[in-house]
Amino acid sequence: MKVLPIKAEETAPWLLEKHYARRMCPISYAFGAYKDNTLIGIVTYGVSASSTLRQGVCGKKWTDKVYELNRLCCLNEKNIASELVGKSMQMLPKPSIIVSYADTQQGHVGYVYQATNFLYTGLSSKFKDPKVKGLEHQHHATYAHGLTNAQVIERYGVDNVYFVDRPRKHRYVFFVGSKSDKKQMRNDLAYEVMPYPKGDTKRYDSGGIVSTQELLFI
Repeated sequence: MKVLPIKAEETAPWLLEKHYARRMCPISYAFGAYKDNTLIGIVTYGVSASSTLRQGVCGKKWTDKVYELNRLCCLNEKNIASELVGKSMQMLPKPSIIVSYADTQQGHVGYVYQATNFLYTGLSSKFKDPKVKGLEHQHHATYAHGLTNAQVIERYGVDNVYFVDRPRKHRYVFFVGSKSDKKQMRNDLAYEVMPYPKGDTKRYDSGGIVSTQELLFI
């Protein structure tokens, strides 16, 4: 299996048709896994819209080095996901801090990250996300990006906005860089490193394009 950089637009069939989220995401770097010249999986990295995350991982001095592994979708064959993640991270700019989440609401634990030696830093913080009546089909970041909750209410009206608990996610962190860079980033890590969580993980329907057992989503 080969892992190569790909253009962001090449991920669209995977993200819009196969991944359970069914939407694109911010992409700074994208990589594809190839077997016999056939694309069998993709992984994407992007700058998180959350300034709290970018500044909070290792402090303000590392803010512009933080990327989120925000999509992983590949054939569910042995070692493809971990090999794709591991090889792709080595092609990212150095130094980089990679953060990724395993969505508990989707039944994910994060075994791919555990297999690639990410640090586990516990569950994400509790948040309430704004929802706008009539726009529930959209991700809250679509209509609330850059706005405080008060500003969302001001824009859409107090009677049209309500709030729901955001599902907490398992948070993983990985450092890319030289030995000295990794040591410094590890020393600056603001989160406590914890033992890996365990539990059953689910597989999800891909809209009829590929069977549940043939795809792995994160």
